[in-house]
Amino acid sequence: MKNEEQARFLFGISLSDLPKWKRFLICSSGFFFGYLVNGVCEEYVYNRLQFSYGWYFTFVQGFVYLFLIYLQGFTPKQMVNPWKTYVKLSAVLMGSHGLTKGSLAFLNYPAQLMFKSTKVLPVMVMGAFIPGLRRKYPAHEYISAILLVVGLILFTLADAQTSPNFSVVGVVMVTGALVMDSFLGNLQEAIFTLNPETTQMEMLFCSTVVGLPFLIPPMVLTGELFKAWNSCSQHLYVYGVLVFEAMATFIGQVSVLSLIAIFGAATTAMVTTARKAVTLLLSYLIFTKPLTEQHGTGLLLIAMGITLKLLPMPVDSKPGYKRVSSSVASEETRNGPEVEEKNNLV
Repeated sequence: MKNEEQARFLFGISLSDLPKWKRFLICSSGFFFGYLVNGVCEEYVYNRLQFSYGWYFTFVQGFVYLFLIYLQGFTPKQMVNPWKTYVKLSAVLMGSHGLTKGSLAFLNYPAQLMFKSTKVLPVMVMGAFIPGLRRKYPAHEYISAILLVVGLILFTLADAQTSPNFSVVGVVMVTGALVMDSFLGNLQEAIFTLNPETTQMEMLFCSTVVGLPFLIPPMVLTGELFKAWNSCSQHLYVYGVLVFEAMATFIGQVSVLSLIAIFGAATTAMVTTARKAVTLLLSYLIFTKPLTEQHGTGLLLIAMGITLKLLPMPVDSKPGYKRVSSSVASEETRNGPEVEEKNNLV
C-alpha cells in the first residue's frame, strides 16, 4: 500500500518522498553503524573481560531501549495494535537475543558466525508458513541466499586464526536462536503488513516491555542473575559499555525494523548477513591483512549472491511472492474468505 510507505520515518527523516534505493541506503547505513559498534562492544565484554552473561546483558539493555524510546516521544497511547499481538513476538525476540549472546560462552566467534550466517535461509522458508504473509520466493532468490551464506562461511573460516570450536550446549543454543530468528523477522513483517500504521517505535517498545519478564526465569534458574550482578558490581564500567552498546544497537534495531516494514524479512536477513562480510572485509582494509585464495573465493560468492538478489523480478512473477498488503485490494473481491483467514496473525 502506498500509505504504508508514506507513514515511514527514521529518526525524524521522512522516507516517503525518497526513491526506494535511498530508503534502502539510509536504513542499511543505520543498521551497519549500530551493529558495527555492537560487535566491538561484544568483543570487549565477552572476549577481553570474559563476561558471558547473555540473559542479564539483554535485560539491562532492554531498560536502555525503553528510556531511548521515551526520549523519542513515544507513549503507549500511540499504540495501534493490542498488547496480545506482541506476546509471541516478544518471547521469540528475547529468546533469540539471550541464546545468541549466551552461546558465546560455549562457542568461539568463528563457530557462532558460521551458524548465524545461515539465518537468511530459515527466514525465507518460514515466510511461507506465517499467517498474513504466505510468501513464496522464486528460485533465484534461494540461490542468491545460498551463495551469500556459503561465501561468508568460506571467508570467515579463512579469516579465523583458530578453527571453529563446537560445543554441544553451544550448538543447541545457537540453533535455537536461528529457529527463533526465522520466526522473528516474519512475525514483524506480518504485523507491519496487516496494520501499516504500526510504527517502528511501537514495535520496539511493546516487544521490549512484554519481553523483559521472559528473561527473568532463565536468569534465576541458571543462577546468572546473581553471578552477573556480583561480577558487574566489581567492574561498574561494564554498565557504561552496555549502555553505549545499547544506544548504538537501538539505532540498528530501528533501522532493521524500517527495512522489514519496507522491504520484507528475507531482504533484511540478506542485509544482516552481508553486514558480516563487510565487517570482515573492512578489518582487512584497515589492518592490511593478507588476502588468501579462500578469501577471494568467498568474496566472489558473496558478490554473486548480492548481484543475483539485485536482479529485477520478471513481470510475470508469481503473485504469491508479493506481500499481502499490496494485493489485498485486488484480492478482496475474488478471495474474500481467504484474505480474512490470512489476517489472523495471532
